Amino acid sequence: MLTLNLGILAHVDAGKTTLTERLLFEAGAIDAVGSVDRGTSATDTMTLERERGITIRTAVASFTLDDLCVNLVDTPGHPDFIAEVERALGILDGVILVISAVEGVQSQTRILMRALQRLAVPTTLFVNKVDRSGADPDRVDEQIAHRLKPAPGTSVLRGSARTGEGIAALLDRIRRIPTSPGRPDAPTSATVFSVEPDGRAWLRVHDGTVRVRDRVDKRSRITAISDPTGTRTKALSPGGIGVVTGIDHPRVGDRIGVDGSREVSTLRPSTLETVVDAADPAQRGQLLAALATLADQDPLINLRIVTLGDGLGTIGAAAKYRSDGGAENFAGSAEVRLSLHGEVQRQVIAARLADEFGVRATFRPLSVICIERVVGTDSAQETIATAPNPYLATVGLRVDPSPVDTGVRFELEVEAGSMPPAFFTAVRSSVEETLQQGLSGWRVTDCVVTMTHSGYWARQSHAHGTFDKSMSSTAGDFRLLTRPVLMRALRQAGTVVCEPVESFTLDLLPEQVPALLGDLARWEADITSTEVDERDARIEGVIPTRLTDAVQQRLPDLTSGEGVWESRLDHHRAVRGAPPTSRRVGVDPGDWAAYVKANPR
Repeated sequence: MLTLNLGILAHVDAGKTTLTERLLFEAGAIDAVGSVDRGTSATDTMTLERERGITIRTAVASFTLDDLCVNLVDTPGHPDFIAEVERALGILDGVILVISAVEGVQSQTRILMRALQRLAVPTTLFVNKVDRSGADPDRVDEQIAHRLKPAPGTSVLRGSARTGEGIAALLDRIRRIPTSPGRPDAPTSATVFSVEPDGRAWLRVHDGTVRVRDRVDKRSRITAISDPTGTRTKALSPGGIGVVTGIDHPRVGDRIGVDGSREVSTLRPSTLETVVDAADPAQRGQLLAALATLADQDPLINLRIVTLGDGLGTIGAAAKYRSDGGAENFAGSAEVRLSLHGEVQRQVIAARLADEFGVRATFRPLSVICIERVVGTDSAQETIATAPNPYLATVGLRVDPSPVDTGVRFELEVEAGSMPPAFFTAVRSSVEETLQQGLSGWRVTDCVVTMTHSGYWARQSHAHGTFDKSMSSTAGDFRLLTRPVLMRALRQAGTVVCEPVESFTLDLLPEQVPALLGDLARWEADITSTEVDERDARIEGVIPTRLTDAVQQRLPDLTSGEGVWESRLDHHRAVRGAPPTSRRVGVDPGDWAAYVKANPR
């Protein structure tokens, strides 16, 4: 039996989930059509989804059409969850894009259509709610041709998910969508596209076969597999979708191979962040463990922990805090930061924390995440047993800029065998931690840090054989000394604060272009192209992320509701004007006296 993985996308309130219910009912997979408003839909399983009447997480249902198994993937429609939508597109063979016959083509419809066209996903358009008062399918057909510009031959169908009108024609169209069966004899490759709260992972198999007892990585193997109906099975064939148990802390976007390889997701996070805390300080550990679970389900929230241990500010990933020991690990923490796409997403996370984990959380307003880049080359050194260095270590470091988007590299100009490996490890890890908070408090990237000098005192013992720390270097000496040395080199080399910049496309009416060009200039946008014809206009350019929210809030008034804005992270550029700072956590390693006082040997 062939398998078709079919997605359903739509703007908010177009009737997407109701259409999913109708397809399942007509195919005999469910006994009655559920309702989003009544909270009885088969795919909106979260309590919050039922309460709000929106889809928040990707869900899968399955039905059979003759000799075709259809896995129906119901995805969110709200703009704050567009990342969830785009992740789902990678596992689909085709998509039904739902448009309301009442509201017509919306801004979100056009954004979704662009994503589908960009990824070349076969698309069928379904004009829903033709039975409703105010429905005008002819007007919507004109909007589709004019605003969406579907490829020649694209099917445009009409109907009502509520009454069942037009569903037979849609099912017939589904039968004719090509499948992507994959190669059974190829090495196994699968993608995690959703993670359940209990740790089970939804997979789409691209090639090969995933079987029970297959090893995923060194720490885990698959212990159980279920198909989308919940039926246990021993294997998933190419093209198949199922939920598996046994993967150690799966994350959305992970690529799985049963040869023991696992490629962890590297999805690019949002450029906006908030600080979250528990309303009750006694629940801070529970909060962190809960957020770590949510971060597995959506890695794009990019959970980060800012800790204060030993008076040092450390920013790290949250994975090591996930466990029943979260409260103990979080005892010295100062902040929990996560990335968000908008206010609705914040509300959803707050509600999930309360409903699923029993934790009431507070959130600071969203702020833009900047970075720092090194602009020059310089070095610094502290020598063992030489004032004012109190640590039994010699550390010399040089900082050099490197090309954009190359990250941080640590290199050695000293012999690798000149010190115990643990001392080099301490220096490397301290370099990574120090660069999380640069001169202005932002993460430093795109640089090379080179160790130019090293030295230590070998292990000394008392006459009776006990270790004498006062006469012997330790990894702690190198860890503590690296920070102020690196910060001095960084200060001498200099850094520039760079803010995120988004490329944007704005579709509007031709007569609105002159006024909008002036407004965009005031919003610090750089225009790269302007296209105008008799009916349409398009402006493209780049704009600082910190201003995109203001643009989108004003756009409906400025364009009489006709403007369609789409933007995504493009690059980082030097801030124009006074650079913003990020609140430093812990003692500044650049303040030698305060640092040594807070971190005695």
